[in-house]
Order: sequence, then structure tokens, then C-alpha cells
Amino acid sequence: MKISISGARGIYGKDLHLHEIYRLSSLFGSYLTNSKNKKIKCLVSCDTRISGDIIKKIVKSSLIERNIDVYDLGIAPTPIVFRESRKFDGSIIITASHNPFDWNGLKFLIDGRGIFEKELYEVLSTQQISPIISYGSSWKFLSNYENDILELIQKSKELNLPNNKRICIDAGGGAACGYANSILKKIGHIVYDVSGNKGIFSRGPDPTIDDLSQLKSIVKSHNLDYGFSFDLDGDRLVVVNSSSEKLNSDITLLLCIANMLYSFKSKEFVTSIDTSISIQNFIKNHGSYLTYSKVGEANVVQKMIEKNADAGGEGSSAGFILPNFNMCRDAILASVLISTINKKILKECLEISYTYSQIRTKIQIDAELQKIILDKLYDEFKKDSTEINMLDGIKIILDENSWILFRISNTEHVLRISMESTSNKINSIYKNVNERIIKIHDQIK
Repeated sequence: MKISISGARGIYGKDLHLHEIYRLSSLFGSYLTNSKNKKIKCLVSCDTRISGDIIKKIVKSSLIERNIDVYDLGIAPTPIVFRESRKFDGSIIITASHNPFDWNGLKFLIDGRGIFEKELYEVLSTQQISPIISYGSSWKFLSNYENDILELIQKSKELNLPNNKRICIDAGGGAACGYANSILKKIGHIVYDVSGNKGIFSRGPDPTIDDLSQLKSIVKSHNLDYGFSFDLDGDRLVVVNSSSEKLNSDITLLLCIANMLYSFKSKEFVTSIDTSISIQNFIKNHGSYLTYSKVGEANVVQKMIEKNADAGGEGSSAGFILPNFNMCRDAILASVLISTINKKILKECLEISYTYSQIRTKIQIDAELQKIILDKLYDEFKKDSTEINMLDGIKIILDENSWILFRISNTEHVLRISMESTSNKINSIYKNVNERIIKIHDQIK
């Protein structure tokens, strides 16, 4: 099991057991009660994983046992839970996001955002409340997210609504089923669907690595403008264009940021350190400002709060964040922004993004070797660098168009390796990096 600011995640029944679910939920409930010093209200929801229902029963029981009133949102996308969590003292989402189907986990929210590193430490070190003298209640809860997002986009005079685009939705049997369809129809689009049934998994949980063959086929055969694919909990979006090509995750984020610049006049942005140079250049070319954060949704949000940023996100996860609306990656909002983007801005985004190519990969490394390998990677690559950024892992700046990032994953027991360069150089950089990592790993085994 892996515990980080991204949540507690593991393989259900193997390293994520019900007693651990109970323990972590109880710690979070006790933390809320201790820090808020009042009667606590907590929102609970899950994605469509098979283990979600039984885990939710344990989560609710552990909170009710601590005199916390629980509001059950049922199956809902993560962005909807984040939006509604602003009305509560805390929230727990039962999800492992884009991880494989046999995984599950808990994501903890406070004040409408994911917990920060300091708060995670405080939750894990919380003293349990004892003895228990009273119990909370359980209630059903309905979301107002759809009305909120429609109200948001109507504020922009630059968006040409209704838009009448032809779009196919591929929620993959995940929590976004139905939600994105309804919103896109209400802003004037014609919407097709690969498979609208929650729990009927039509592909893998992570569309960023899936081929999306069904979605591509429908876009091509029906001559559609876009295909939108969501991960299992609905916070990641992957776009298929009218040529039936799957756009990379950085382009997805760039399109959202571009529409915020154009339609909402946003000026201040934050993105994670592994995000494409194309986004940095686009923002600079339009007279706006970009700050980098550590990788991880909570880290991006924390930096956004510090900088009072308008928008941003993670290029690596195709995760767009609009903090004044939602303190998380919001794939449904991203689909709305991309579907309403001005054609001139769309053309500019694609031109600047196609200058660059990214490769993102990972290697399984035992936890005790991770720090050793990172140190050796620093020594190995520092001679090639024009600059080294240690904000999160080791980012080797090779030149103004090329970089390599090595970092320990927040969600898996792996070393993540990201790199970017111009299209004619990226493959040689990847080959060189791969050979040197193998050499280092062999030396310390």
C-alpha cells in the first residue's frame, strides 16, 4: 500500500485490507473532530470499482462511530466530490483514480481541497477519540455540480454558445458516465456515447495509456469534432481530435489554459514541473505568467493558493485545475473548455505543441534503492546539464528545448522518468537515458 498526499492506494485484499480502511478513516475522522472542535459533517463517495461498495460501508461506519454525520453522494466523479466538499468539514473519496481495476483507496479532502503534506502527517499521527459516547447519522446527498458548471461558462462573453459540436464520450464504465454527456448536451453539443453504463468497463482505467480504439472508430465513422475519454474517477481527460488522433496529455492541458486566457482573461498560472515547454511558451507569448510546482495535484493546488493563480494543472496527467471553481483536476470542466475553444486559438495551440515531443515512462525499483539511484542519476547527468532543478526529484535542463526529470512516484513504487525535446531529438535522448539507467541499476544490484 502507498500512502501520500494523493491518498492511500493499494490492491484490495492484498495490501489494502478492510482493517486498514477502518483505521485510516477513523484517524481522519478523529483529526477533523480535534481540529474543527464542533459537530462534523463529512461527504463520502466512490467510483465504480467492484470493491467500492464494501469499502464505503466501512468508511461510513468508522465516521459515524466517531459522532460524525455522513452524507453519501453515491457513485460520483472526483471533481463533483471536490466541488461539493466545500459545503462540508471533510470528505473521503473511495477511489484509486487511474490505477488498475483491482486497486482501490481513500482520498482525503479538507476545505474543498486535497490534504497537504503537513496535514497528512497530522492525520496519521492523530490520537483516537475514546471513549465513544455518541454516534453520527447517515444521509443521502445530491450534487448541484451541473448547474454550477453551466453558470460558470455563461459568465464568459467570448464563448459562442450554443456551440453545436459533434462529440463522443468514452467514460470507460467509470464515475463520469452520464455527467459529461448531460452537461455537453445542455451547452448545445450533439453527443454520442461509447458505453454509458457505470460499472461496465469497456477499456482500461487510464485513457492516457489506452489505445482508445472504440472512441477513435466512432469519431472517424461519424465524422465527429472530438472524442473525450475519462479515467475511472473522472479527473483525467484524453482528447481524440477530428482526424481520430489521440492528443497527448500536455496538449489537453494547453487547450484548457488557452481558453482560460482567451475567454476568461486569466493571467496567472501554475503547472507541475513535468509539464511541456509548449505551455510555458504559450503563456509567455500571451503576456501572462507561469510558476512551476512539485508534481501531484495537492502540490499544484498549494502553489496556486500561494500565487493566487487563475488556473493551471498537470501536463503529465492531462489534469486541468481552476481553483476558484474546483481545487482538483476537473476533466468534465476541461471537456467543456476544449469543446468551446476558438478555432484560431486551437490552431495556435496545435502549432506550438507539435514542436515538442514528450516521453514518460516508469521503472519498478525497490523502495530501499530509490534514493541511491536518484543520487547516482544526479552524478551521471550533471555534466550534461545547463541547469539542474531540484524542486521535485532531479530535473536536468539540457538546453532551452530539452529536459529530463527523475522522481519517485507519489502513487506507485516506481521511479518516474519524463523527458521532452524537439521531435528530431527526443528518441536519441530517450535511448541515452535508458542505457545509463540500466548501467546504474546493474551497478548497485
